[in-house]
Amino acid sequence: MAFEFTFPDVGQGITEGQVVKWLVKEGDSVTEDQDIVKVETDKAIVDIPSPRTGTILAIKVKEGNTVKVRGALVIIGESGESPTNITESPKKSGSVAVVGELEEAPDKPLNIPKQSILTKSVGPKVLATPLVRKKAAELKVDLATIQGSGPNNRILERDLTTTKKEPTTESSGVSIKRKYDSYGYLERIPLKGIRKKISESMMTSLSSTAQLTTMDDIDCTKLWKLRLREKKRLASKKIKLTFMPFIIKAVIMTLKEYPWLNASVEGEEIIVKKYYNIGIAVDTDDGLIVPVIKIAENKSIETLAKEIITLATKSKERTIDLMDMQGSTFTITNYGSIGGKYGTPILNLNESAILGLGRIFDDVVIEKGRVKQKKMLPISLSYDHRVIDGAMASRFIEKLRLVLAEPNKIK
Repeated sequence: MAFEFTFPDVGQGITEGQVVKWLVKEGDSVTEDQDIVKVETDKAIVDIPSPRTGTILAIKVKEGNTVKVRGALVIIGESGESPTNITESPKKSGSVAVVGELEEAPDKPLNIPKQSILTKSVGPKVLATPLVRKKAAELKVDLATIQGSGPNNRILERDLTTTKKEPTTESSGVSIKRKYDSYGYLERIPLKGIRKKISESMMTSLSSTAQLTTMDDIDCTKLWKLRLREKKRLASKKIKLTFMPFIIKAVIMTLKEYPWLNASVEGEEIIVKKYYNIGIAVDTDDGLIVPVIKIAENKSIETLAKEIITLATKSKERTIDLMDMQGSTFTITNYGSIGGKYGTPILNLNESAILGLGRIFDDVVIEKGRVKQKKMLPISLSYDHRVIDGAMASRFIEKLRLVLAEPNKIK
């Protein structure tokens, strides 16, 4: 008997996904556990398998469209069986992919008697200044369709974008959106997927914590030289060595002395973590993804280098496992790799601190009466002021400075 297979709850608080690619088409035979569709959630792209053997009778969601958890994905049954006996899930409004987008109309459907628009004509009764008429011509707006808001129904410039009408009816089921404002045409991009999740998480973080950022420059001259030596050694093993593994180890050594930066607030308690799961922000085409290196304190520089490459590659390809993005206790974001110097990183949820790394630059300093050229690493430490005072943050930075000053001692 035919049945409706819905988008399953894949966990981690995911409520919807976007169909990226169907691996089958209507009429295809499938077996149980065969992957039938790729769905992009706000965390990763997941392969959804068929729950049973049968024939694809109807695909309910087109590629590029969004489906809610427990929303209909596909109908599976016997070959030749009709899918019409299946009760369809209620259609939901508000999706850009469902409602579509038309040009030159207000954001909400308007009840406008069709005849009243058709019988209007541009003439002396339309009151508008030459400037407004010129603007209307540029925007290709018919002034006869405008209800003026000025004296004697005079059409003002603001009326061109706030009350411009296009015939439609509530029963048409079509929501029409303007593709222009008073200055020109617009591109509307749905806020969805990773970008939507980032928006929600960042707004929640800012509204639920007291965030503050302290910035400084750290001498990394010796680290620069050490990394160059180790980079050549690991290159023979086909391992790309960046500064990040050294920074991770140095941060962990510092967190052990200032554990409240490796904590979270839960209700009336500060939860200090005795393990170090370090989140690494990765820039992808869809937005930032933060994979997590678990129990990083037990891993060597070489191991960290390999794991960073693996996680970054999976993040960019959107093949990363959901579990690889959970459980971080402290996050490091390296915007310096694309040229940034300072920033105000926003805390990840359930963390009390995040470290931003800027672009390393050359500086001249006076040291023991002598002028020396140094490699300086700009850092920005954001922290939850409910847990960490400015003094503690400054001490953390000072300790990190001392650790990085002697990178050969980093373990």
